[in-house]
Amino acid sequence: MADTALQRSASTADRATTGPQAPGFGVSGDELLRKWSRGIAGAIVGGAFGFVLVIGLRAISDLPIFQTEQTGYPHVVVPVLTGALGFLVGFGAITYWLRWALGMPTEPEDHADHGAASWRDYFTFNTDHKVIGIQYIVTTFFFFFIGGFLAMLIRAELAQPGTQIVDAASYNSIFSAHATIMIFLFVIPVFAGIVNYVLPLMLGAPDMAFPRLNALSFWLLPLAGIIFMSSFLVPGGAFDAGWTGYAPLSTGAPLGQSFFNIGVQFAGFSSILAALNFLVTIVTMRAPGMTFWRMPLLVWANLATSLLVIAATPFIAGVQFMVLFDRMLHTNFFNFAAGGDVVSYQHIFWFYSHPAVYIMIIPGFGIISEVISTHSRKPIFGYRLMALSLLAIIVLSYSVWAHHMFVAGMFSWLRVPMMMTSVLIAIPTGIKIFSWLGTLYFGKIHLRSTSMLFALGFISSFILGGISGVMIAMVPIDIHVTDTYFIVAHIHFVLFAGSVFTIFAGIYYWFPKITGRMYDEKLGRVHFWLTLVGTWGTFVPMHWIGMDGMPRRVVDYATQFGEWNLLISAFGFLLGAAQLVFLYNMVVSWRFGPRANSNPWRAKTIEWQVSSPPPRFNFDQIPRVVGGPYEYGIPGARHALMNESEKAPGHVSTAAVAAAAGEPSSQ
Repeated sequence: MADTALQRSASTADRATTGPQAPGFGVSGDELLRKWSRGIAGAIVGGAFGFVLVIGLRAISDLPIFQTEQTGYPHVVVPVLTGALGFLVGFGAITYWLRWALGMPTEPEDHADHGAASWRDYFTFNTDHKVIGIQYIVTTFFFFFIGGFLAMLIRAELAQPGTQIVDAASYNSIFSAHATIMIFLFVIPVFAGIVNYVLPLMLGAPDMAFPRLNALSFWLLPLAGIIFMSSFLVPGGAFDAGWTGYAPLSTGAPLGQSFFNIGVQFAGFSSILAALNFLVTIVTMRAPGMTFWRMPLLVWANLATSLLVIAATPFIAGVQFMVLFDRMLHTNFFNFAAGGDVVSYQHIFWFYSHPAVYIMIIPGFGIISEVISTHSRKPIFGYRLMALSLLAIIVLSYSVWAHHMFVAGMFSWLRVPMMMTSVLIAIPTGIKIFSWLGTLYFGKIHLRSTSMLFALGFISSFILGGISGVMIAMVPIDIHVTDTYFIVAHIHFVLFAGSVFTIFAGIYYWFPKITGRMYDEKLGRVHFWLTLVGTWGTFVPMHWIGMDGMPRRVVDYATQFGEWNLLISAFGFLLGAAQLVFLYNMVVSWRFGPRANSNPWRAKTIEWQVSSPPPRFNFDQIPRVVGGPYEYGIPGARHALMNESEKAPGHVSTAAVAAAAGEPSSQ
């Protein structure tokens, strides 16, 4: 099945025009202008249609034409949704499916626009997984700096007791937008960007299984970001119920909360479409010889993540629609006075959002495995157990959601089993820690590599975040520190010192492959050390003030915490400044960095066996996998043969062993 799908995709690629010199390759300036003009016109027409639809329906229903209660404004909310869909239609992002749905002839994909000939190709609907990967990465880092700016506002306000910069309502909107942007527009989708670029290359595939769906999954993301940020411009200000959007706080919040409800839908559908694509690509488009036990751990990690995304994300989409219906249509899902169940919101939300914690870290586990193996020149210790532990997390992640609700009024008998499963899920994570340490043991560790520094920084920092997670899994401790800065410290050690460190490790590791340039290692090390010091200086003290009782989500606090908060803010600004070093290094190196060879790290996996950047269709010939991906130190070992004339001297493949035994080889 894998071979058939791969050959079919390769055959399609071969029929297409190839190379930058091919007629029609690349988007011209006039064509780009036309596409964006159609997209903007589609947004205007779609918004106008939504506005007229609302006004017309209210008129024929003898309702006031304009409803301007803070939970209303249907003449604003509906056009936001229809305008975004109109942009996708005008821009050509869903043209193929619209023509199919209307019974019109569909246009076959001839791959004429596949790849990028200039910067203009990154601003259009492009089906090349490499272009889409770069679009994801650049866009999500744009939102990363917006979210970071909001974090700096938060720390400036909290540097001293009292209100210095913003009032309480604005503060609520700022910290809500900060968390929402960092989670839905950076951490989750940036992993999709990195994986989008490298996963087909790792598998030996010419592209993703569904290129059009892949492109659509990206273009949903900036729409979500625009909707989130637009909430600051509407009456009543931006959404202010936190990234969790708890009901009934969110059902009675101002108009901006509806923008949150809609934005989450676009971000969620983006994740689902990307995960479907990854899953089908992994299952059906592996190169010949690429058995599951020969897949790199990043592929295993993304297989696990995709299963989580597909199964869990519909829950947050559903619960946000329920909130939107309560706000706009006066349903009573979460209105206790009308028979609604308030606590049910938390059950549905955390049934997604605790698996989402692993969606935000499991791809990072795969990245760290690639980096550590390469830069310690050793095979991954316990490779199969590492892969199985990733799958174990999938199962266990659905059994721990209610540990977020120990003080929410849930059934008291449910606390103990949730506490036990919450502690149990630390076991597969602990397996990874010991596996990485086992890989490092007696390895030839390359500390001059920035990606390796971030990998090591991740291990030490993530251990602390994991330990605090085990602490708050215990009911008595959780009751004591709930809604304090101890929780803020824990989530930031898991997501920043955890997920973001792995993201930086991955960006530095694959930067030469993506850009064809080498970055400045000296600036990389400056970025790492400032980030590490800033992270620990910012978030470690939060544990202490949290245990002493400082509440989170407050604009003002008791004067006894003033000195600690001043210290935290100082380190926070250091952490923010460190990211400017990263930005400068990436931008300048992308343009002026030394040329990178195909394999500067001497890695074994397939993506490092092609040029940097890779060819337009990835491979001249489909590779044939003959061994594992991490066989460092084994004379003559090869992971894959890149053309038919190559042989792997001194290495006996699984297929050869099976043939000698008279047995069929497994694919």
